[in-house]
Amino acid sequence: MQDDRDRLLDAALTHVPFEGMNDRALIAGARDIGMAPELARVHFPGGGAALAAAYHRRADAALAAALAAHPPQGRIRDRITAAMRQRLELADPELVRAGAAVLSLPPNAPLGARLVWETADTIWTGLGDPSEDVNWWTKRATLASVWGAVVLYWLGDSSEGNLDTAAFIDRRIDGVMRFEKLKAGVRKLPGVGAMTDLATGWIRKPAPQPAPGYRAESPRGDA
Repeated sequence: MQDDRDRLLDAALTHVPFEGMNDRALIAGARDIGMAPELARVHFPGGGAALAAAYHRRADAALAAALAAHPPQGRIRDRITAAMRQRLELADPELVRAGAAVLSLPPNAPLGARLVWETADTIWTGLGDPSEDVNWWTKRATLASVWGAVVLYWLGDSSEGNLDTAAFIDRRIDGVMRFEKLKAGVRKLPGVGAMTDLATGWIRKPAPQPAPGYRAESPRGDA
């Protein structure tokens, strides 16, 4: 079943530039591989949104494998930057643009937000993030906001080799690092650290399956 779904995904994506990320691309892909339209809808009952989610999650899985095989080296900011650039290299701008169009529709917006979170989780997990407390959540929330802005910038980048996007990533990561430095400094103020620990000590990394980063897909493609 998974092999059939992967074949259908590959076939449908070839039609997305002409049809959009929708049922038409899905049915055209099914026709290419000799699959009945009814079976295609079993694999992707969520239509274009499920197709976009499958494409996005495939790239996340490829990034996770790449980070496991060849972890980026250097400072944490350099490793995050390298992982973000690597994730962009795994995506086709035209397909991402088509996916963003369908995921921006109100019924699909929660799925779109979830996919952005999953990419942030993939990066932090791939870099060996040891967080177990509230930092697990704040790190992913912060990176998710950066990733969303980076993708939007990248989609409009016409510079050679996406050099402008690389510079944009550097600027955004600079902002994150300054915030983290400020947060660490505030915690050192008398009494602040203890109050923060008391207020957030009960917030833990989700277990056993992190809800926002959980990757097992439902038949609708929205996990």
